[in-house]
Amino acid sequence: MITLLESRAVNKRFGGLKALTDVSLTIRKGEVYGLIGPNGAGKTTFFNVLTGAYAIDGGEFVMNGAELPAATPHLVVQHGIARTFQNIRLFRELTALENVMAGHHIRSSAGVWGILTQSRAAREEERLMQERALEILDYVGIGRHADTVARNLSYGDQRRLEIARALATEPQLLALDEPAAGMNATETVGLRTLVETIRGDGITVLLIEHDVKLIMGLCDRVAVLDFGKKIAEGTPAEVQRDPDVIRAYLGGHRAH
Repeated sequence: MITLLESRAVNKRFGGLKALTDVSLTIRKGEVYGLIGPNGAGKTTFFNVLTGAYAIDGGEFVMNGAELPAATPHLVVQHGIARTFQNIRLFRELTALENVMAGHHIRSSAGVWGILTQSRAAREEERLMQERALEILDYVGIGRHADTVARNLSYGDQRRLEIARALATEPQLLALDEPAAGMNATETVGLRTLVETIRGDGITVLLIEHDVKLIMGLCDRVAVLDFGKKIAEGTPAEVQRDPDVIRAYLGGHRAH
């Protein structure tokens, strides 16, 4: 398979704490790639440096053979990476439709002047954005809530709305940070089906998740972090048998 994203010896420090140490991963086009590890292993830090929220202290990320810009989230999105967050971050007072349209604006070609003057081209682009946003809401299963204010959606539907907004940026890689957190069993099954559909439509998925059953049943390959270092990588079956992974989760050397 073709490589989509590489992290090459990525390091991140917070003062004297090494949050990531020489983390190297290779994610292939069209796969669901899982990133797991005990609490405090560095998973969300990896997401934050990948998506430009934090600057890295060493190493690099390479997307489609080109180095990703560091610490510039909007440029990372333009390079084809979109993410959701462990703690839902929606525009709570906007409707579901408006939230998804906000994601579309990263790809807008009208420019500030066109938007301010409401030129014919800007109005037509806005109409097309709205149509596409409605399609995406249907795609993730919440089209009936297009006019509902985000804060009034159920928890599970807010999770789906975050995914919809990320999809509106037209990503090649969709990075999901704990998407099943707080979901009930039925919602989790629905999430798995949605991720499989997204992958089936050609979008690569990078997934952080504490639900090990979901990870092992959904991912093609899995990497395991512990204390900021990659300790294993492989198929779900290979990772589950790895002695270092078993020690990290069951060795009792850290508080949960």
